[in-house]
Amino acid sequence: MSEKPDFLVQGERSRLFPILADTSKEGRTLSILLACMESVDEFGKSLLTDLGIKTGVRAKLETYTEVVLKKGGEKVLRPDGLLVLKSGSKVWTALVEAKVGNSELTPEQLDSYLEIAKLNNINALITISNQFSPLPTHHPVQLSASSLKKATVLHWSWMYVLTQATLQLGSGDIEDKEQRIILNEMVRFLSHPSAGVKSFEQMPASWTSIAGTVQSGGTISPKSDDVQEVVGAWYQETRDLCLILSRQLGEDVNVKVPRAHASDPVARLKSDAQILATENCLNAVFVVPNTAASISVCADFRKKSIFASMRVNAPADRKSTKARLNWLLRQLQKSKPDNVYIRLFWPGRGPFTQHPLALLREAPEEAEANGKVATSFEVVYARDLGSRFTQRRNFIADLEHTIPEFYEQIGQHLKAWQPQAPKVRPEKAEPDDVSTKALHDEAEIEATHRNTPID
Repeated sequence: MSEKPDFLVQGERSRLFPILADTSKEGRTLSILLACMESVDEFGKSLLTDLGIKTGVRAKLETYTEVVLKKGGEKVLRPDGLLVLKSGSKVWTALVEAKVGNSELTPEQLDSYLEIAKLNNINALITISNQFSPLPTHHPVQLSASSLKKATVLHWSWMYVLTQATLQLGSGDIEDKEQRIILNEMVRFLSHPSAGVKSFEQMPASWTSIAGTVQSGGTISPKSDDVQEVVGAWYQETRDLCLILSRQLGEDVNVKVPRAHASDPVARLKSDAQILATENCLNAVFVVPNTAASISVCADFRKKSIFASMRVNAPADRKSTKARLNWLLRQLQKSKPDNVYIRLFWPGRGPFTQHPLALLREAPEEAEANGKVATSFEVVYARDLGSRFTQRRNFIADLEHTIPEFYEQIGQHLKAWQPQAPKVRPEKAEPDDVSTKALHDEAEIEATHRNTPID
């Protein structure tokens, strides 16, 4: 067994079967997770890689619980866990703070742990709870700029951990039988209600307030606490929806975030709060591997509706709009037409035109427009929630039903158009060859008349 880090006064190596009181649900759940990260190499490294931590082939991960640090600060805090990643002479360390059930992380607690991380030269603080974040680097708890300078702050939701473990088991990357058994048992444990792992279940109370203001014709300020809380909750729900799709499809589904916003969560919150205030919509873009296009989702407060859509280019090798549209319609033969619309985009900056899928199946010529040829199509699924839109739990339930249904009915059938590979052209006869052939033909005709053989 390797030596403990110098800054660690007390700490037990994480155990798969921790002996803890029934009241220590957080300690038991975290110990099992950390032990699996250490024992199942591919699983532990995949979680750390998602944080942007480099894990080479020879890197070794050690995990501890019941941690007491040499420099514990004024309050002598005891972090829930500690990660130590050793790669040659390089060592990366992270404190771990975990919450289960309805317990939530608080700014005051995190600030205290960041302070002792700074005192002990620890690189990061990883938090795990049932709170969701769109990216591991975007923390669900807002911290001051001074706190964020003390150590890197990262976050996993328990549902994310469970999803990653499930994907690892389904991928076949873990070949060792014992490691597969260990990881499978962790999945079984985290899936049980007693573990305290929860999905995102409802929007905050401010959701109903914002919806009421918009639908009554009022205005909302992008700087208000209610707007920012709603946008933050939307981030958590879209992340949870990613995990739901990942488990259903067996592939890692992610939210697409602009590059500028990926490194600046404050700018992202400000931008989306402005869109909610001015356009009364919340937007998200989901990336599913190997699909024809990303999935755009919009929650429209004015229309009390959810929209899901995918946009593809029209096939350039077909000359008319009808022929191009038939290419798309053939892909949607098995799709239910209810609430599905096709938008056609035209050359230039003119507006798109839209028709129900059911109509275009019967009469695709209805899409023709003044001799123009459509350049792209967008398949849109619109679901009017009515009063359920303002209901915090019902909105989540309807959204988590609508998006997987859209993917099943539309997304998995769409294929992007690709031009055909060029074909080899037959070689043209050279001028000399043509002359030779002509002379031979002429000689053959003359020989026929003289009844003599041709060499």
